[in-house]
Amino acid sequence: MIALPRSNSTETPVEVSFKHYLRDIGKGRDGEGGHYRRNVERELTHFLEWAAGDRGPDNWAGIIPDDADRDVQFGDLSESVFRDYARYLATDRGLKQNTAQTYYAYLSSWTGWCVTEGHLDVHYAKRSTARDPLPDDDGRRPGDQQAWSPEHRHQLTTHVVQRFDDTYDEYQSTDEDAPERPTRRYHAIKAARDRALVYVIAYTAVRIGELLRDPSDPRRRGLRWEEVNTDDGSITVYRKKQQWDTASLPKPVIQPLQAYRDLLKPPSDRWPVFPSFSPRTLGELVREQLADRGLTDDEIADHRDDHSRDLLLALEEDIRPDSMTTKGARNVLKRLTESANIDISDPNHEYLAPHGGRRGMGEVLVRSFGYTVAARYLDNSENMVRQRYSHIEAGKLGDKATEGIVEVDPAPISQESRLEEERL
Repeated sequence: MIALPRSNSTETPVEVSFKHYLRDIGKGRDGEGGHYRRNVERELTHFLEWAAGDRGPDNWAGIIPDDADRDVQFGDLSESVFRDYARYLATDRGLKQNTAQTYYAYLSSWTGWCVTEGHLDVHYAKRSTARDPLPDDDGRRPGDQQAWSPEHRHQLTTHVVQRFDDTYDEYQSTDEDAPERPTRRYHAIKAARDRALVYVIAYTAVRIGELLRDPSDPRRRGLRWEEVNTDDGSITVYRKKQQWDTASLPKPVIQPLQAYRDLLKPPSDRWPVFPSFSPRTLGELVREQLADRGLTDDEIADHRDDHSRDLLLALEEDIRPDSMTTKGARNVLKRLTESANIDISDPNHEYLAPHGGRRGMGEVLVRSFGYTVAARYLDNSENMVRQRYSHIEAGKLGDKATEGIVEVDPAPISQESRLEEERL
């Protein structure tokens, strides 16, 4: 690979730096993985297209001189360019306040790297005048972020339990030779998977990215049955800190996982715990795997016709599917939130989002056992947990203050109680 020149050449095309920067911030041996890398790459591409005049308002011609027929170069960048892009993020793209801030931060991080590497003299993006057009932070406090409440958790778990019971009873009551029995088994398996997924998200506080497949990071291929130990109540996951570690399975999660495995009957322990149920994905996988085993197109078609669902054929032939992705899990939770008729008052999510399950369990642990225990369970530093759940401490300090007021100066409390009685 040709190294990017470290000289401060104003004629160096901006784009040639992207590959090197993205490799430096990426995950994995080759630096090709990671959500952050993928998001940054998307925004850098957008910035480059904007700078070339291919994006933006109709009257925007880009930053390349009119008489030049070339790519965007480092010499074209200036403080005013970043100020214009900040204004573009804040207005023309119709982004939310925090999103505009985040996208600009991606660009600013790259600009700082360019200064370090000697491709720019000045960190233009960091200057206050360049950042001025950005919208102010929306002021959301840690406690404003979605966290599943006990009521929401109860509503969702009750719904998935009832849905599993209904489909499983229907499957069990169907005669062995009945043509509809395989289809009913499929629906029971799907309901069992959904129930297990909800319980794991609701009670383990494991990050969704540690459970499921990330297409951009080959190390995150999703939890497998060989990594689940219901006897000692643990699972092994690839943590955010880039290493394998165990996470706890509290008692409410054990039975849903065991019942799901008994119904699924995975051919091997290497099967994903939460496989994709996408008909198109499974259909392509089955056709490809059976063809690799030497079956003709007609034989493959006959095999598929003999099974009501490709998942059942995959189970019979041990054709291991991929784990569902984090996007797939969000789609499942959207579907379940809607079918359970759960009312969500969240400006960012109209459903019970995966991170809300983790935060909800974090609130349970902080309130019940304090920050130290919660930090260990959440696989986070105690300082980070204190920051994210500071609203709980503020509430507890308010209660302590109230106790002190009652002891030292009870008049305000008595007056408030009297006014409340009058309102009632």
